[in-house]
Amino acid sequence: MVVVRFSTSSAVSAQPREAGREVLCALKHSLRAFEPDLDYGVIPVGIGAIDQVLGGGLARAALHEVAAAGESAITAATQFVLGLAAHSEEQRAVLWIVEDMALLENGAPYGPGLDDVGIHPERLVTVAGAKSRDVLWAMEEALRCRAVGVVIGEVRSVERLDLVASRRLSLAAGQRDVCAFLLRTLPGTDASAAATRWMVAAAPSRASPAGPGPPRFSVHLTRNRRGPVGSWLVEWHRAERRFDLAPPVSEPVADAACDRPHRAAAHGA
Repeated sequence: MVVVRFSTSSAVSAQPREAGREVLCALKHSLRAFEPDLDYGVIPVGIGAIDQVLGGGLARAALHEVAAAGESAITAATQFVLGLAAHSEEQRAVLWIVEDMALLENGAPYGPGLDDVGIHPERLVTVAGAKSRDVLWAMEEALRCRAVGVVIGEVRSVERLDLVASRRLSLAAGQRDVCAFLLRTLPGTDASAAATRWMVAAAPSRASPAGPGPPRFSVHLTRNRRGPVGSWLVEWHRAERRFDLAPPVSEPVADAACDRPHRAAAHGA
């Protein structure tokens, strides 16, 4: 049992707001005693600019939230999560836990697509839950399983995720060498215990004579417990199975019109 103590005299003499801050700081300090002091390393994203702000990469034994910028961007957010999961270089199972409504509307991961990102389809185990709370419960249980290396939970109907639920997931991931991803159809505005929060949207691909180029993603890191946040335009290299910063797309510029007499007169021609 943890007992939080603070000075009674200071609480009486100080303003109520300052006393509340003192209690909150004491509670935060006490809660750290429950957090495991383990360092399982990081999962490099493979992009120097992103890995630098993350302190070397994604914390391996932690919870990470990835949200689509909108319902139409859920495919881009899903591929981003699968690409990060593939970078973990885990040989253990990848558990995909999905809400029934999300499974009906967004579908399930496709076998050849999993091969493209570097995850063998036989490693993927899919679990469906009736409601979002079932998905969160199954994620917490899966994070305690030694046979699981990555846990991905996809929820659709959660507008506000309970802070206690995200805290439990974060603690469960920290107790094992397991990386957890919470995939959301829309960005959340609620408080979260996740180590990072991302918002992902699709971006125009670079055109080539053979057709569209590699898929591109507009990636926004909106929360980072290890450092600053940022935004990047990245693309997925299918052959190399890795992310990279996308070069800017050069758009053609039209020449000035020369056959319009009224414009020529305006310029004194």
